[in-house]
Amino acid sequence: MTSPAGPPGGGASGPERPKLLAVTACPTGIAHTYMAAEKLMQAAAELGVDMKVETQGSIGAENVLTDNDVREADGIIIAADKEVDRERFAGKRVLSTGVADGIHKPKELIERVRSAPVQTGTAPAGGGAGSGGGKERSLAYKALMNGVSYMIPFVVVGGLLIAIALALGGHATAEGYAVTPGTFWDHVFQIGVLGFTLMIPILSGYIAYAIGDRPALVPGMIGGFIANTGALYDSKSGAGFIGAIVTGFLAGYLVLWIKKVRVPKVVQPIMPIIVIPIVATTTLGLFFIYVIGKPISWVFESLTSWLSGMTGTSAILLGALLGLMIAFDMGGPVNKTAFLFGTGLIASGNYAVMGMCAAAIPVMPLGQGLATVLRRKLYSEQERDTGMAALFMGMFGISEGAIPFAAARPAIVIPANMLGGAVAGAVAGVAGVGDHVPHGGPIVAALGAISGWVWFLIAIAIGTVVTALTTNALIEIKARRGGPGAPAGAAAAEPVLVGAGAAAGPVTGGGAGAGGTAVRAQAEPAPVGAAAADAGPEVLSGYLTARTVRTELASDTKEAAIREMAEMLASTGNVRDVDELVRVALAREAQGTTGLGESIAIPHAKTDAVVRPTVGFARSAEGIEWGALDGTKARLVFMISVPEAAAGDEHLRILALLSRKLMDADFRERLQSAPDGPAVLEVLGEIR
Repeated sequence: MTSPAGPPGGGASGPERPKLLAVTACPTGIAHTYMAAEKLMQAAAELGVDMKVETQGSIGAENVLTDNDVREADGIIIAADKEVDRERFAGKRVLSTGVADGIHKPKELIERVRSAPVQTGTAPAGGGAGSGGGKERSLAYKALMNGVSYMIPFVVVGGLLIAIALALGGHATAEGYAVTPGTFWDHVFQIGVLGFTLMIPILSGYIAYAIGDRPALVPGMIGGFIANTGALYDSKSGAGFIGAIVTGFLAGYLVLWIKKVRVPKVVQPIMPIIVIPIVATTTLGLFFIYVIGKPISWVFESLTSWLSGMTGTSAILLGALLGLMIAFDMGGPVNKTAFLFGTGLIASGNYAVMGMCAAAIPVMPLGQGLATVLRRKLYSEQERDTGMAALFMGMFGISEGAIPFAAARPAIVIPANMLGGAVAGAVAGVAGVGDHVPHGGPIVAALGAISGWVWFLIAIAIGTVVTALTTNALIEIKARRGGPGAPAGAAAAEPVLVGAGAAAGPVTGGGAGAGGTAVRAQAEPAPVGAAAADAGPEVLSGYLTARTVRTELASDTKEAAIREMAEMLASTGNVRDVDELVRVALAREAQGTTGLGESIAIPHAKTDAVVRPTVGFARSAEGIEWGALDGTKARLVFMISVPEAAAGDEHLRILALLSRKLMDADFRERLQSAPDGPAVLEVLGEIR
């Protein structure tokens, strides 16, 4: 991917011709990645600059920059919305900005890179040297999402194994709901406990890794383990996931600081392997034990003492307070203080306090799981899967099932959890619910350990609904304001639980077809302006045919247009369920707009509602508001639908081919002005 040998219309030539490199990347899909690459290439050709562009899309890195490329380059442009390794560009001028600038300001970037700062041997954190002032996600946000994405599998696997072991091999005891030691189900239970034991260090380690790279991984993980092991600093409870977030950021930035220290050349090779990990791990570990850990232990003891003086207060007040504490950190010191307070009173015959705690314990995972069910389009596919696992964990009183949601959106999820927990605890307190074992969740009622079990379940149900509704309301408010609490692309990955490159608010205000535009209930046997038969040139391996071309959309809103195009694709017989295809496409829009600018939109969906890859194209003379960054309305709309089994390379290949070709202004003009369906198909046949 290099520019032509000579610039059009003269300009620099021969050895005087500038040589630039670029890297483009976006975290969701690859359309923006390739559009930015093509725009930079076109601008370079016009300005008489040799350019090579490395694209880092979901399909992997392509056209990778070699050491020779870097050595000969006069400067490097990084147009990306995710982390790109900059250390290989040490000694070169590096301009870093968002992928949107690569699409909309390519010439400006080429001019600016000539005066950009020189990259040092260590990549800057959060837009240091080489930063171009573009709209990039903050390093802190990316790091947090990175940690959450790696933690999620440990939460799900650990929680589900514990829940299965309790369901099939557990029984109520005076010490709590337990599995008989030495049995098969006890071994399953212990494997699940290992998953939970590892999830906190994993969260901390990969937050640190995203900030300080590989040297930060060890101090981050060990720091997270220390934070979660209260015995190391005389606490009856560890600091939980909040402590892990703290140690993750501390480890990452500590490593960045150590990297800046100048050392003799003879020591430099062992710095990232030995010196940095040892110094950072020792410093962080001792700091947490002696400086941070002691206050945590003091808070734990003070809260316990305070609660002991409240046993004679109003049941509704005590229940709300215990619910708030249980929901705050889901296993951390505040949660454990309330839980152990209730547990300690069981021996004296006071079962009501534990009843309040037990009602609040499952509210967080049940509430977050219900939230993903009620408003699926607000969540990524990974979040919805995690939500289903959280629902299952909540039934067994495993509050940690909500931790991935709280870690990803703490400012939204923790207040919602606390509100629901307080309501559940207050209802249980007023109703005089009693719990005879130190455990919570509906499973305890099923085993007969709850007195007043009907009100116990009612308290859980009310708290769960309050948490779910509050969470979704706060997400929508945050999304409308464009904040980082907006639905994640999954991240991540795609976790996350990681933000979209071209972020847009979620689709609210009605489902597909909303906005007052009537859409045909049945798909037409053939699109308007297209031949009935699938004659004409083969386009995109035959995925786009005359049957999936429409010269004019009847819809005037994004939601209605997606449904109209889904019905058009269904006319091929390749779509089993139009409603499901629409739902998945709108969910993708909620993660980040597919309005790419230049009056183009490429909505896409990966779902088994489609039996084979099918692509449709339609035009809109008036244009449809699609949330594009450049403010243009979508007049050229492609819709890609692929089965889950073909969602990998094939889906990405189609996106890449379309993105590259659509950067050709002449191609877009001819596509817009083609008089009828066959003429449109003839132009589309140029896509290779």
